[in-house]
Amino acid sequence: MPETDPRAQQILQDVFGYPGFRGQQADVVAHLAGGGDALVLMPTGGGKSLCYQIPSLMRHGVGIVVSPLIALMQDQVAALHEAGVRAEFLNSSLSWAQSQSVERRARAGELDLLYMAPERLLTERGLALLDELPLALFAIDEAHCVSQWGHDFRPDYIGLARLAERYPTVPRIALTATADAATRQEIIERLQLQQARQFVESFDRPNIRYRIAEKDNPRRQLLRFIEEEHAGQAGIVYCLSRKSVEETAKMLCDNGVEAVAYHAGFAAADREARQNRFIEDDGVVMVATIAFGMGIDKPDVRFVAHVDLPKSVEGYYQETGRAGRDGLPADAWMVYGLADVVQQRRLIEQSEADDAYRRISSTKLDAILGLCETVQCRRLHLLDYFGEQGVPCGNCDNCIEPPAQWDGTDAARKLMSCIFRCESASGFSFGAQHIIDVLRGQQTEKVLQRGHERVSTFGIGTDLDEAQWRSVLRQLVMMRLVTVDHVNWNVLKLGPDSREVLAGTRRLNLRQAQPRVAARRRGRSTGVAPVVASLAAPNEAVFQALREWRRAIAHEHKVPAYTVLHDASLREIAQRLPDSLMQLRGVTGVGAAKLERYGKQIVQVVGGATLEDLDFPGSTF
Repeated sequence: MPETDPRAQQILQDVFGYPGFRGQQADVVAHLAGGGDALVLMPTGGGKSLCYQIPSLMRHGVGIVVSPLIALMQDQVAALHEAGVRAEFLNSSLSWAQSQSVERRARAGELDLLYMAPERLLTERGLALLDELPLALFAIDEAHCVSQWGHDFRPDYIGLARLAERYPTVPRIALTATADAATRQEIIERLQLQQARQFVESFDRPNIRYRIAEKDNPRRQLLRFIEEEHAGQAGIVYCLSRKSVEETAKMLCDNGVEAVAYHAGFAAADREARQNRFIEDDGVVMVATIAFGMGIDKPDVRFVAHVDLPKSVEGYYQETGRAGRDGLPADAWMVYGLADVVQQRRLIEQSEADDAYRRISSTKLDAILGLCETVQCRRLHLLDYFGEQGVPCGNCDNCIEPPAQWDGTDAARKLMSCIFRCESASGFSFGAQHIIDVLRGQQTEKVLQRGHERVSTFGIGTDLDEAQWRSVLRQLVMMRLVTVDHVNWNVLKLGPDSREVLAGTRRLNLRQAQPRVAARRRGRSTGVAPVVASLAAPNEAVFQALREWRRAIAHEHKVPAYTVLHDASLREIAQRLPDSLMQLRGVTGVGAAKLERYGKQIVQVVGGATLEDLDFPGSTF
């Protein structure tokens, strides 16, 4: 392994306040600083931004960072300002005068980093500006956006191939936290990175606990999860539809949870205000569609919950990766049901996309269903999807409470026979509820109208309750032994491979459905979710005082609190209890600029001074 460049190490410590590089960061920095191209895959929170920020400071000229979202640019530039780095952004949020000011500063050599949206960069004006600048490098963040098979395709990203043609001597780095083998290859081809060195970190996020359960009144399940395990903590809840977002947010607010709704149906100014509230305030739960989240750097998100099934493993991994960016314990919690599977398959089949896209979407849906239904370690399943091996984590629901398995062959044969018998008796097919009613011998109005109390499968399934039959059916749908006809009222059909099971030549080992349990009293802990490590009583008081100080500074500077200092840094200070600037030096995240700007105040807070006692300096912006 090559030795770390002393200049890179000095910048890492003096500017960003970190004592050493992690993983392959040092190798990426050295390669890019030396003029090489790179493709970097690192998990969310793995420190991708340092891989291009430090080389930009080491090389002559300005580093151009291509970023897909305004909020992401604003937060990263704010954090760089706090660290004393000369950085700005160009996007549609700026007025004409502000944009001209940024361009003048870039031309005058007053910037080290310039963030640009791809649509802004690729305009004639944007390219003309680049032509006038000494360019240190190009960093293409969220590079999976270039893949049309990915979960967040952005057409403007395809045009970034022009950078290789127009500026062939400028090193380029593409970065993403989410890319399977196919997406990775597409990034390479579309961005002309065939000669780039690839740096692939482990996709594992050991601080995240993965938990997936069957739906049983999902909003009640969500409320219980938040109240019992994450009361007062920041989190994100993902829903599939705008209506579900608004209803879920209202339900949480009605039950005392500080929640905010977010989806693309809100006006731009309203979305920005809602996002700012989540980012800047402590303990806010954001309830959103997938329109929210890319580029959210809030480090203290303690949970990400899904009340609807994501479309792919990539999407799930990207979304859950927004939890626990500070490295402290966090939860990835999801509930799903048969209706989710039916809805996702219907959306794929009704899509106007070509057959190839529908096939790939269907394959990705099967993969996320496989993650839900697996009886093995969730983390191993995730890592395997991204081509990585591992060992059972001992920290997911399947590891902590291994699910029961059973030979479900006979149950599957009963269910599939019932589908066949009901269709044969009536000449057309029926949905899940009707088939389960027939199996369980329920003399409903519909069963009696169709005469299905006389079919041979009526009442042969009384040994299982409705939830257990739905679990069996969901797994059969996942295995394609039963299909759902979305065109004709979501009726059930037998798949081509069902004959193997009906003929007794194939056995099925199924996941056993969890029994339904009554709602627990509010405030009772399950002991399952990880708890953020607490400090001893005196230190906890210091930590809370530091958070109040940080809140005041962030409000004064009009930046998110975590751009001043992360919770992890505040906790380290509360543990060390420094009484001088020398003792404060070396705390993770406290670089030279922050030490000079805030050191005296921090020592005062630690020493017991109240906010009113502190003489806050004015904003340095």
